[in-house]
Amino acid sequence: MDSVTCKNCRRRSSKNGIVFSGRSKDWSLELEKKKTEAKMLCQSLRKKFSSSNGNSQTGGPPHPIITSETPPRGKRAFLCGVTYKKQKCELKGTAQDVKNMKDLLVDQFCFPIESILILAEEENYKAPTRKNIEDGFKWLMTGIQSGDSLVFYFSGHGLRQRDFQGDEIDGFDESICPVDFQSSGVILDNYINEAIVRPLITDVTLHAIVDCCHSGTILDLPHVYDINTGKWDDNSPPSGAYKGTSGGRAICFSACEDYQQAADTSAFSQEKEMTGAMTSTFIGAIKAAAGNKEKITYSGVLDSMHQSLRQAHKSGCISTGLRRVFHRKILQDPLLSSSEEFCTNTEFKL
Repeated sequence: MDSVTCKNCRRRSSKNGIVFSGRSKDWSLELEKKKTEAKMLCQSLRKKFSSSNGNSQTGGPPHPIITSETPPRGKRAFLCGVTYKKQKCELKGTAQDVKNMKDLLVDQFCFPIESILILAEEENYKAPTRKNIEDGFKWLMTGIQSGDSLVFYFSGHGLRQRDFQGDEIDGFDESICPVDFQSSGVILDNYINEAIVRPLITDVTLHAIVDCCHSGTILDLPHVYDINTGKWDDNSPPSGAYKGTSGGRAICFSACEDYQQAADTSAFSQEKEMTGAMTSTFIGAIKAAAGNKEKITYSGVLDSMHQSLRQAHKSGCISTGLRRVFHRKILQDPLLSSSEEFCTNTEFKL
C-alpha cells in the first residue's frame, strides 16, 4: 500500500486517504528477537569484511572524506542526506535519496565515484552535522577552476524564520536542518549563498538539488522561473544585497515553494521504498528522457516533475501532509531558480 509522510509533521497517509499517526507497535516478541539477531549478524559481517579489505566501504571502493587536500578537478558533487535517527522528526526516505542521486550522477552523468562526497547517518559516512556540512561546502569550492561542474544535493528537513536583514521579498529566511540542528542551529540561505554561490568564478557551474520543506529560494538566487508564464521573476533582495556569483553560474531545483512543505512517499518506487517525492520525480524525468533518447532540458525536467506530482496528487497517492496551523493539504510545486536568466529549453547537463 502506497503511503506518504510529511517531512515536517511526520504524519503518514495511505493511498485511500487513511491517516496514520505513526508506525504500528503491534509486534510479536519473536519477530523482534529475529530482527535483533539479524541486525547483530549483519554488523558482525560488516566488521569482518571491512577489516579484511581495508576499506570503510564494505563491498566497494571508499568514498572520499573531508580533508584539507584539493578535491578532484572537473566534476565534483557533495551529497547530504539527513535521517534524524532517534529524533521525533526522523525521516525514512533520505538514505535512499542519496543512494539514488549518487547512482544518477555516476551512471547518467559520468561522475567519478572518487569525486563524490557523501554525508549521511550510515556507518560508512561522516555524520551530516552543521560543522561537517559547512566543511563540505568548503570542500566543494576548494580549488575550483574554469570548466568545473559542481553539484550540491540535500535531502532532509527545511525550516523558515523571520528575516531581519531585509533580504527576503516574503520576509522569511529559508534554511536546511543538519542532524544536530536542535543544538547547533540551522544553516540559513544567506550562509549557503555566501558559501557556494558567491565563490563561483567564470565558466564554473553549480547545480543544486534541494529536497526539503520551504526550499524554494534556499540559495537566495536573484532569478526565479515562473512555469506558468515561461518568464523569469526578479527575486533580488529588497535590501540591495548582492546574491550573485563571481562570474560563474548557479542553478537550483527546489522541492517546493518557500511557503510549502515537501513529502516522503512510496508512490514512485517499484520496491515501495520511501523516498523524497521531489528526488524521485527529478531522477525519473531525466531517466525517462534519456530512455526515449530525447533532449534533456531544464524546462522538460521541471514540467515532468510538476506533471508527475499532480497526477499522483489527483490519484490520492501523495500529498505534502497537513499544515501545523491550518491543517489543510497542500501540493508541492518544484521551483527553478538561477543566478542569471537563461533559456530553459537549453540542454540539461551536469
